Amino acid sequence: MARIDRLGWADGLALRAFGARIGVRVSDPGMLARVREALPPGARPAASPIVDSLFSLWTPGGADRRGLRRYSVLYWGVSRVARSQEVEAVLRALEGYLQYGTAVGARRRIFVHAGVVGWRGRAMVIPGRSASGKTSLVVALLRLGATYYSDEFAVFDLRGRVHPYPRPLAIRQGAAAPRRCPASELGAAVGHTPLPLGWVVSTRYRAGARWRPRPLTPGEAVMALLQNTVQARARPELSLSILKAAALGAEAFRSPRGEAAAVAAALLAAS
Repeated sequence: MARIDRLGWADGLALRAFGARIGVRVSDPGMLARVREALPPGARPAASPIVDSLFSLWTPGGADRRGLRRYSVLYWGVSRVARSQEVEAVLRALEGYLQYGTAVGARRRIFVHAGVVGWRGRAMVIPGRSASGKTSLVVALLRLGATYYSDEFAVFDLRGRVHPYPRPLAIRQGAAAPRRCPASELGAAVGHTPLPLGWVVSTRYRAGARWRPRPLTPGEAVMALLQNTVQARARPELSLSILKAAALGAEAFRSPRGEAAAVAAALLAAS
């Protein structure tokens, strides 16, 4: 038995999301409600307790003599991945790891770090990692009538269609932790059906930058997506096959950008 298994776990969940099998166990049953708030979109209870990824959340109240009483601790498997005296910080870490674990374990799907909106029956995908400005551009697009799909992942199926991943938007306000904002607070509709890929917008915020989009070839569009694909190294052939299918017939362009509102208006007017 691994040392972590002897800590004493009181309750847990077994889940499926996009084919990934994920387990979360807690030292305090009262934390399960907070765990459910951190689950990825589309997570459902699993019939089997067998999981691919197991997360263990230890919080003060049932601590042992090894000095964990003051800390909340998160494990992924047997590895400690987060530790803090602030339980909220560890819960934020749990949310991030649950999303990453879902992306890694997804079956018959690939996950691309991207913001996504629906527009005129097609998906507009804005690939980019954290702090690239994709959420602010998604917010600006929603305020102009686009439909919300995601501010974290573009989820592609084997046919190259983009599925909803509608977690509340993570809106950054300075150095503080992002504020979670449901799309409904912005007056935006949320997509529920997969869409064909219509546009790939490769951009990053840069203060004072002018929006001068350069068209990308289909190969360049695929590379812009592949560079942000979670499973690109673990499943390169599947990732490349899906993205090639998705990019057929899609428009793609690249440019740095300044303020999101003007760029969002230009994108929708040209689409």
